[in-house]
Amino acid sequence: MVDKKSLASSSNTCVALSGGVGGAKLALGLSKVLKSNQLDIIANTADDFEHIGLYICPDLDTVTYTLADLSNKELGWGQAGETWEFLNALERLGGESWFRLGDKDMATHVFRTQSLSSGLTLSETTAQITQRLGIAHKIIPMCDMPVATKVKVESGELMAFQHYFVRDRCEPKVTGFEFEGIKDASPSIGFSAALNNTNLGSIIICPSNPFVSVDPVLKLPGVMAAIQAATAPTIAVSPIVGGQAIKGPAAKMMKELGMPQTALAVAEHYQGRIDGFVIDEADAAMVADIEALGIKTLVTKTMMLSLQDRIDLAEACLAFAETF
Repeated sequence: MVDKKSLASSSNTCVALSGGVGGAKLALGLSKVLKSNQLDIIANTADDFEHIGLYICPDLDTVTYTLADLSNKELGWGQAGETWEFLNALERLGGESWFRLGDKDMATHVFRTQSLSSGLTLSETTAQITQRLGIAHKIIPMCDMPVATKVKVESGELMAFQHYFVRDRCEPKVTGFEFEGIKDASPSIGFSAALNNTNLGSIIICPSNPFVSVDPVLKLPGVMAAIQAATAPTIAVSPIVGGQAIKGPAAKMMKELGMPQTALAVAEHYQGRIDGFVIDEADAAMVADIEALGIKTLVTKTMMLSLQDRIDLAEACLAFAETF
């Protein structure tokens, strides 16, 4: 376990790369262990999209609501105590209702859309939202330019991610992914500053979908070069436990892409991009195969069912980083 007194006096910082639900859980754990000036949470924005005239950032909002203690803990997304009067009224008029926008959630999207329309960047807007929700730690969009995940499906169609994920409930068979606009994008100023911090002690890839939550972040121009130039170790936490995705369609995607649905396959996907890998006790038998890839491996409990589980995993990851 991490010595909390040592952490409190340390000047080392941590950059956490996060997708939605799974990533937000570990990000919350890290926020309970590290001070606000020790942690930069970078959220995937490649699943952002415009819907009914609003700019929506699903992963960014999930991380925000989680750290603000506003999230719906049963669903893992949206806000607790949500109501759906707006959506019900929209549906009566024949409007699009497949993307579940609650009444409280709507306030975030309206505020963000107005802020962006006024000329502020997504980073500036996010900072306003997090500060007003009482979040001390920095939540930073991966970039301020639009990048859109597109899902290649068996029919040959290139689907918008939210159409695949929410509207069609991940039913189409996946054959690959594209990130529209990524070649012309660049990391946000906050993301670049976090990676170039001379006190950077660790880069932690939270247990998020490797293909649609993490790859867009790592494939932003300049990101991998900055990570490789950093002296801090890059550690990923497996989102696959015992052959199952903790949350979301990662295991289904792996099967359709012809990959084994294992933590080892995730490690192979990250090979050359990470120094360490954290796997669950259920997958302990894979340690030798993962370390044969040149990736140092930690076995611990990665299922985060309680707040203490989130804190314990955060402490385990930080302690692991100190061994490099």
